[in-house]
Amino acid sequence: MGSDSEVPTIPWMRLGELNPESSLTPPPAPFPASNSAAENARQRFAVTGNAVFTGGAGTLALISARALLEHGLDGLAILDLPTSLTKSKEQIDSLEHDFPNSKIISIPCNVTIESEVQSAIQSATTHLGNLKILCCFAGIVNCVPSIEMSLDDYKKMQDVNTTGAWIAAQTVARQMIPTHTRGKILLISSISGHRVNYPQPQLAYNMSKAALLHMKNCLAAEWAQYGIQVNSISPGYMDTVLNEGEGLAGHRGVWADRNPMRRMGQPSELTGPVVLLCSDVGGSYLSGVDVVVDGMFISLVFGVGVGVGHGFANEDGV
Repeated sequence: MGSDSEVPTIPWMRLGELNPESSLTPPPAPFPASNSAAENARQRFAVTGNAVFTGGAGTLALISARALLEHGLDGLAILDLPTSLTKSKEQIDSLEHDFPNSKIISIPCNVTIESEVQSAIQSATTHLGNLKILCCFAGIVNCVPSIEMSLDDYKKMQDVNTTGAWIAAQTVARQMIPTHTRGKILLISSISGHRVNYPQPQLAYNMSKAALLHMKNCLAAEWAQYGIQVNSISPGYMDTVLNEGEGLAGHRGVWADRNPMRRMGQPSELTGPVVLLCSDVGGSYLSGVDVVVDGMFISLVFGVGVGVGHGFANEDGV
């Protein structure tokens, strides 16, 4: 503790520049008058530059990466654990085959280890050039009654889902800021960050995803001055391998029964919001936004009073 005579110093958050000539968040230039309607449509959701995906070998990450490549992404660095990269090698090879004009690399990385993330981001920059997009898909889930949860299990959930995203975001931002790169950072939260799940208990996971929602808000405010937009997506129950199996038949029935669309989401249904938030023009005035992709589940159950008090909610399956 300092002496009573010391005056505390609190940093002052800066916002963007009012002067459009020096602003890093200017509006996009109008489309040329000579453009056709088809060209305007293409440019509206064009994605340029290089992207890094943490947890990039997962189902939702790979299908989202493919969508960005389809919309013009120049380079892609897929970061994940070595075992995950090996397991998804066929899908990664397919991306390389289908997009020969884009440079695609895979880098082993544990997002909970800062030095590994820093090394991976530096390697991505060396091989691809300046990084413009970061998508944080790395995540784990563990359904266990809170009274039985070990401290190690609780900490691991926060380390991977929340701290891992923070390490990646800070590391990439430190690359973007000196180069005046108007970057896009996308955090993958979950409906579980908005509401309590039913019927499975998963406090640690829910807390980690709720933290991402406020991390997105804080970083969007702090980093707007640098031209960096920070947004998130909150998937509902997605029909991935993590939500398959006979042991989950009863849970899947409950999840579908409480959804107005009476089904789970397909991974491809996540790609529209991903493209929007990573696009140069379409997402140019979006920051601090969370896009809920859940078939209107929480809007009905919680928004209009149907089922209030039962603790229903969604979970993504990243």
